[in-house]
Order: sequence, then structure tokens, then C-alpha cells
Amino acid sequence: MNDKHSLGNFYEDLYPGLDINHATPRTVTEGDQSLYIALTASRFPLHCDAEFARLIGFQREVVNDLLVFHIIFGNSVPDISLNAIANLGYADVRFGVIVYPGDTLRSVTKVLARKESSKGNTGVVWVQTIGFNQHNDEVLRFTRWVLMAKKDINSKTEDSERIATPSQVDVENYFIPSELQVNNFSKEVTGGKWLWNDYKEGERIYHVEGVAIEEAEHQMAARLYQNTARAHFNAYALKDSLFGKRVIYGGHVISVARELSYNGLENALRIVACNSGTHSNPAFAGDTIFAFTDVIQSINLDSKEIGALRLRLIALKNLDPMKEEVDIKIEKDGKESYHPAVVLDFDYTILMPKH
Repeated sequence: MNDKHSLGNFYEDLYPGLDINHATPRTVTEGDQSLYIALTASRFPLHCDAEFARLIGFQREVVNDLLVFHIIFGNSVPDISLNAIANLGYADVRFGVIVYPGDTLRSVTKVLARKESSKGNTGVVWVQTIGFNQHNDEVLRFTRWVLMAKKDINSKTEDSERIATPSQVDVENYFIPSELQVNNFSKEVTGGKWLWNDYKEGERIYHVEGVAIEEAEHQMAARLYQNTARAHFNAYALKDSLFGKRVIYGGHVISVARELSYNGLENALRIVACNSGTHSNPAFAGDTIFAFTDVIQSINLDSKEIGALRLRLIALKNLDPMKEEVDIKIEKDGKESYHPAVVLDFDYTILMPKH
């Protein structure tokens, strides 16, 4: 039998200390950016208006931070999560140098830790992935943990020591582009009324619209990022899985929710960090996504022109939070768990001009 193929790595193959240089670096094009807008309805001018981008110091429109994240993430999938059951969460996500159309991105991953499930049929693996451009400048780094299938459910592996992930990215690790000049920032271009000074800790912003996730759009998005995880594509193999059908790529939920947040956060500039992210419940084709944002922290940077906002973006499926109150977490079976409608709990930090 011809065996010139790869089944990908399973839980047993990903041991702490393993370093992986991922194949197929990716040159990001204007077409990628346009397709991302088509799939997510992104409206932030920094990513689609070259004149606005130049007005505030950049060479041209810059690649959407989440598109950079998805490309680096997708590049790691064949080696890390091809056989994943679920991507469980993210932490310590730091965005680096600005990515422009035409830049070529590559990524490397180190396996940090792993822990077998109590039943012994699956396990969780923690990894750190770093993305670089063609100049070897760091564009992104993140830690994530993945629930993995085992190649042999009867095999036994020794658990490693658990790793500690920070609750938030330190301000010292924010990368603020040196070329950014907001003295020419135009609210007429963004359509937004509110700047950094106008947002108060503890306030909630409802993003009004809802967006149904369609199977075709989700699959096209995952393909755009070259994300080949079976959980999103192989309907035949998944018919006997936990859910019995394909699961929407959690990153697509992040992007849809983030772009919904334009209504209320129009003047947000780049994302500097994602402090944590939890895909609290699966989303499936046909679900309608709603979102709201809680302002966690207003961070006064050492700048007269820009500040940072730490935000908690909550995405829900098939529940409009403007019409129906929802607790993010509820008590279930004697312990606290996410409300079944909550599909994303995303803690991230943005830059925004000051008055």
C-alpha cells in the first residue's frame, strides 16, 4: 500500500519540548484582505482605506490583525491540530510589527505541556506559536491549548507539568507601531463619535446587529487561512463524532464578533493583545451570532495621543442580548459554567486615539 501521505500528529506525537517549523509560508495579498472583508463584513478603515492609513502614518492600508492571526494559526494546523477535537482557548496573544499586503508570513511552534484525559482516550496539549515576516520580524505570538484525539486509546503517556498562562498581556509587551501618528486621525472617515476618553470601565456596549453563519462562508474562511482541521470539513468522518456534524471554526466566530463590534467601537485602531479567549460552546451552520462588549480597563499609556482599552467581547448564538438578558455564566450541576448560548468569551486590548 502506498503510504506517501500524512495522517497528521495525534496526542502521543506532541511531546513537551518539540519544536516544529511549519511548512508553506504565506504571502498575504490584497485579494486575501478583500475576501476577508467579504466573509466578515469588516468595516475598520485602517484595513480598507489606503488614504486614511497614510494619513495616520502607515505606508498603505494594513492587513487586519485577526487575518494575520488566522493565517499564522492556520499555518500551524497541519502539525498541531489536524486531529483536534476542539481548540479550547488562547492566552498571551501579542501582535508585533505591522503586516502589509505583499508581506510573507511563516510560523514556528513549541510544544509546552500535555495532560491525558481521565478516561485516557484524549488529551490536552499546550503550544506556543510565533509568526514572522520575510525580514524575520515577529508579527504575532500566542499560546493555545487543544483537545486532541489519541492515535491509540490504549496507549498511556506521562503527564507533564502544567504551565501557567498569564491572565493578561503586560503593557510593556504592547507593540505600538512607531509610524502611527494620530494627530491627523479623522472621525469623519470612521463614522465614530467616541474616543478613548469617552469609554468608562464597567460599561457595556451592545453591537445591535446579528449575523447568521453559513456553512459555505465558514468553509471558505477556513480555506482562506489554509486551516485543514477535520472538525471543520470532513462531514463523513464526523458523523459518528461528539456532535455528529462539522463545527464552525472558532476563529471565524471571533472575526464575526469583532467586526460586529465596529458599531460602538468605530475608532479602534489595531489590536495589541488578546489576553485570553474561550470557545465556551460550539457554533454550527445556521446559528445567528450576536455580540456585546464590556469595558474591563481603561489604560492610560505614556502618550498624549493614544490610550488602550481592555475589552471583553462576548458572542452569543441565537440569543439577542438587547432583547433578552443573559448571564455569561450560570450554575449547572453544582458548578459554574457558561450559558449555553455563549460561544465566545474574548478578552483583548485595542489602541484608540485620545481627545
